[in-house]
Parts: sequence; structure tokens; C-alpha cells
Amino acid sequence: MRSHSPRWIVVSWCAALAAGGVLVSAQQLPSEPRREFGTSITGAFEGWFDNPDGSRSFLVGYFNRNTTQPLDIPIGPNNRIEPGGPDMGQPTHFLPGRHWGMFTVTVPKEFTTPDQRLTWTIVANGQPTSIPLRLHPDYNVSPFTDVAVKNTPAVLRLEEQGPGVQGPVALLSTAVARTASVSSPLALSLWATDDARFASGTMALPKSPPPPVEFFLSKYRGPGAVTFDKAHPTTEILAGGGVNVPFRGKATTTVSFSEPGEYVLHVIANDYSGEGGSGEVCCWSTAMVKVSVTP
Repeated sequence: MRSHSPRWIVVSWCAALAAGGVLVSAQQLPSEPRREFGTSITGAFEGWFDNPDGSRSFLVGYFNRNTTQPLDIPIGPNNRIEPGGPDMGQPTHFLPGRHWGMFTVTVPKEFTTPDQRLTWTIVANGQPTSIPLRLHPDYNVSPFTDVAVKNTPAVLRLEEQGPGVQGPVALLSTAVARTASVSSPLALSLWATDDARFASGTMALPKSPPPPVEFFLSKYRGPGAVTFDKAHPTTEILAGGGVNVPFRGKATTTVSFSEPGEYVLHVIANDYSGEGGSGEVCCWSTAMVKVSVTP
């Protein structure tokens, strides 16, 4: 199934908040304007997909309506997925704005009907919101292939010859481990290969297209501030580099931590289809990095 247009996603997402039993604070409804600070965060249910073993995965992002206020909300009463949680791998650090498909939650094959659901509740600035995650047939998506243009996500690697990740399947259980210290920033390199297929079959190619793959990094969890030398590092083209030319690229950045502790970094690799697949729920890849930081 090919996913939906960007406008349809926005309308249906807001409708799902109302029709799906979503709880939102009276002070800030999903359709109200964003504010600099002091308002809510809502989880975003992008859809669900089948896994080869018969299980299903929910693809989930979020919308932080605070334009200048990132928030840290620990796992617990104010950041929980139930039943089965409260911790199901969701972020505890929320950047301003809309962030697509940041994580997945896998449910067993026995979880079969639209009546069964998980609920993600976030309480930000005293304002609670909750969204349902359920197997509604209208939200069955294909994040690994955009059939209409035969596009697939980039293969993302955190080591040049290491295992690759393809698709938005970031899990804490598969995060790559690294070590750092407060006094010594972490050097982090990223590699990607991609088919470089331009995802729009109707729009003209841009005169100066971006690199076939672009990387974005963010703090996902952790006790202190995380600073990236470049959160959107420049992609070095190692091979290919043009539209519809097989591509291989690399990017590097350094990461600093304000205090010791256990952190998780989130990495996303977007291909030509852009953020959130430009509404098509394909084709981007995600990975996580666990960093143990010493004084």
C-alpha cells in the first residue's frame, strides 16, 4: 500500500486525535497555533506495518508545539506507553517541532484487531495528551518501499564495514554502544548507501538537488545537555552522487556531553523523499547510539 499525501496525513492525524479517543488539554488543542514555550507535546502515530515473523510494528513520532523549548520528560507517569510499559523505547528528550517516525513499538502476532491498542501519554508543561496505537487498516503503511517510484530507504551504518540498518526501525535493544567523557567529545562517523531514486514522479527535478542522503542527529535520552558540532553534518559523496545514480556517502560530527551518565543519540538518514518521506511514510532510516559518559 502506498502511503498518503502530506495534506491527507495532517487532516487524518487531527481527525484520529478526536475519533481515536485521544485526550488533549483544553488549553491547547492540536489545531491551535504553536507557541514559543509553555504548551503541549503530542505523540504522532504514523502507521503500522507487518514484520516477517508475523508481529507488527507501530511507527511513532511526535509534535512539540513549543517552538523554542526542548523538553526532557523522564519515563514514568508523564511519559508512558500502556499497557506493558511505561517504557517501550520512546524518547525522553523532545525537540521543538514535528518529528516523524522516531521509533517503533513491536507487538506480537496475537495482537490482531483494531480494538486492541496501546496508549502513549505525554504530560508537558502540565498539559496531558494521549494517542492510541492500533491496527486500523487505514494506517497500514509501507516504510521500506515506495512502490509508485520504486524507491527504498538508504542503508545506514555506524561503522564503515558494520551492519546496516534500512528503514525506520530504531530500537534501544539494537543501539550501537560508544564511550565518551565530559572532557573529551565523542567523534561519530556515519555511512550510507542509497539508490538515489528521486521520489516524485510528477514534479520536476530541482536545479540543485541536495545530496542523495542527508543525516540528522539529536539527543534521544540522557541526564544532561548534548551538543553536536554539526547536528546536520555535511554529506561527503564517496561514489555516485547524482539523481538515480547509486550513491555512497559519509558524514562526521563530534558530540559533547554536559555531565556523566547514560545517553542515547538518535540518527536519521533521509533520502531524496525528505523529512517524513514528504508525507509518503517512506523512505528514511533510523538508528540509535548508546553512549556511556564518564566525568
